[in-house]
Amino acid sequence: MSNSENTTMDVELTPEQKQAEARRILLEDITRNVRFLERGTAASEVHYIHRALRTISSIRKRLEPEAIIESIAIYSSVNNAQNVAESLACAAETLEQKPTENQAAKVCEPEVCLYLCLLTQLYLLDNQKHERGARLSKALVSMLSSSPRRTADPLIARIFFYFSRFYEVAGYLSDARATLLQALQAATLANMKESKAMLLTLLLRNYLHYKLYDQAERLTAKSTFPADAPNNLFARYLYYVGRIEAIQLNYSQAQLHLLEATRKAPSNVATAGFQQTVHKIYVIVELLMGNIPERSLFRIPTLKKPLQPYLELTQAVRVGDLNRFQEVVSQHRSKFLNDQVLILIQRLRHNVIKAGIRSISIAYSRISLRDICLKLHLDSEEDAEYIVAKAIRDGVIDATIDHEKGYVKSAEMHNVYGTSDPQHAFDRRITFCLDIYNDSVKSMRYPGSDHRKELAYMDEAIRRERELAQELENDGYDDNSDVEGAMDEDL
Repeated sequence: MSNSENTTMDVELTPEQKQAEARRILLEDITRNVRFLERGTAASEVHYIHRALRTISSIRKRLEPEAIIESIAIYSSVNNAQNVAESLACAAETLEQKPTENQAAKVCEPEVCLYLCLLTQLYLLDNQKHERGARLSKALVSMLSSSPRRTADPLIARIFFYFSRFYEVAGYLSDARATLLQALQAATLANMKESKAMLLTLLLRNYLHYKLYDQAERLTAKSTFPADAPNNLFARYLYYVGRIEAIQLNYSQAQLHLLEATRKAPSNVATAGFQQTVHKIYVIVELLMGNIPERSLFRIPTLKKPLQPYLELTQAVRVGDLNRFQEVVSQHRSKFLNDQVLILIQRLRHNVIKAGIRSISIAYSRISLRDICLKLHLDSEEDAEYIVAKAIRDGVIDATIDHEKGYVKSAEMHNVYGTSDPQHAFDRRITFCLDIYNDSVKSMRYPGSDHRKELAYMDEAIRRERELAQELENDGYDDNSDVEGAMDEDL
């Protein structure tokens, strides 16, 4: 018989063994992140904290209360600070489990405590335990009020995000406003930039939820958003500011902020919802400014279906069909209410009429007021005369009204290149390109100054080598001269 062949058998794990293996891997991931947190705390380096938070989305899908309790037990030392011990005890209480006593428990740093409590918040939120999550979040916020550290800034920002989220889903978001304002003041004084950026966005969301637009506008006017805040927070802040300015009739600034929000937000499947929400308001603002959004915007795969009602709205505004506009609004009224844009859409009626008047002015050199009334489906010729007069005053059309004969005469078309419009268009484009360049330069990472010392040392070493070579060359020349002199004497 030939050599025996080695056969491998695949051992199928039981469900209990699979669950134990998954828990073991989860605990290893949590322990590895805790090491990053401890290293960042010891070295006062925030990038270690960010590295620990980078994997929190994958850990969130596998969270189990038993794994969190086991991690809490490892750091439930009797030597913990009072606020840390109370926070860990509150986290264990909300999970309805008691950590086992561990004689070899380690002293828990505040950053590690916040990380374990953050995992607890995520588990409670994903399992619809909002009341417990709100109770834990309130306890954590009281802990954060005592001497926050710079290395805890990213963790504090996320703690406050879920604090606001729990209060929002529980139905008493207004109760969180005073706490958020107090935390914003503390974060500003402590120069905690990520926490400040998060708290500003949370407060704007709070104000917009209750339609407190004036207070939201005062907050943005009296506060400065951190320039080096993460892009996801900056995109949300720009979206909220754009909404506020659109409500307050400042459409040009609203358009700029909404457009920048779409560019700052990541373009992937995870952020598709945010992109859809921003583009819905962006389309309405474009229409309110008298512009027609490009058709390619409505053909983007992630935006095509959500923006279908807005495409129909745009088509009605473009042709100036008031009846079609009213049909679209009545047909999709519930969706517009849900998107919180109905108040802006109601302002579009005047734009539809203006678009219709502009089309009529281009098509006819002279037309009677009655024909305008019939084409725009207006109630009377007096209404048509008032609307045309207002369009002339606003610069929508260049025409004159003959009140006695009852007609409108359009002026001759002028060459646009004879005006300053092309200059203004180029100025806007140049400003946009320069802003992109400046933002790119600011976002680049430059090496530290340590390499300059090495370069200076290398230059000094090269200089000394050259001096040494020069000295050796001179010594060799002197030696050769002495030998030649001795040879001459012998001769």
